[in-house]
Amino acid sequence: MLDAAEAVFAIRGFDGATIRDIVAESGEPLGTIHHHGGGKEALFQQVVARRAEALSEARLAALARAQAAGDSDLPGVLGAFMRPFFDLSQKDPRWRHYARLVAFVSADDRWRALSARFFDPTARVFLAEIRALVPGATEQSIAEGFVFSVSAMLALLTSQERIGTLGDGRANEAAQIDHLVHFCAAGLAAGKAR
Repeated sequence: MLDAAEAVFAIRGFDGATIRDIVAESGEPLGTIHHHGGGKEALFQQVVARRAEALSEARLAALARAQAAGDSDLPGVLGAFMRPFFDLSQKDPRWRHYARLVAFVSADDRWRALSARFFDPTARVFLAEIRALVPGATEQSIAEGFVFSVSAMLALLTSQERIGTLGDGRANEAAQIDHLVHFCAAGLAAGKAR
C-alpha cells in the first residue's frame, strides 16, 4: 500500500493524487487503505516518514566515513549528503519516487512541519560542517547555498533524462554526481564573497 501511495503521490503530487488512484495502484480494497492510511494527508505523511530515517542514517554514516578518511572538505561534506540518495536509488528505483516526494515537501509550505521533523535534524548537522568550511559566509548565504544544492540534487535524481535531451544523449550518473557535488561546493564557497 505504501509503495503504491508513494508512486501515485510522486507522479500526481499530493493535490492530484486520490485515494482511488492509490487503491487502483495497490490492488488493496478501499477499506484497507482507509484503515491503515487514515486519509490522504496521513497517508502522505506516512509515505514521507518511512524512508526518512534510512536516508538520514546513510548520510550521517557517509559523513563519518568522510571525516575518518580526512575527506571533510566542502566537496567531501556535500558528497556525504548527496551520494547516499543516489546510492539508495540505484539499489531500489522506488527511491526516485521518494525524491519527487521530498521535492514536493521542500517546495510547499504546507509540509514545513514534515521537513522540520524528518529532514532538518540531519540538514543542521551538515550545515554546521559547511559553516566551519566557509568562514566569513553569513548564515543566510550558507542556508541559501544548501537549499540550492538540495534542489539541484533532487532535480538530478528526478530528471536525468532532461540532461540527456539537452546534452549529447549520454548519461553517466557517476560523472553527473561528481559534477553536481563540485558545482554546489563552488557555489557555497562563493557565498562568502557576497
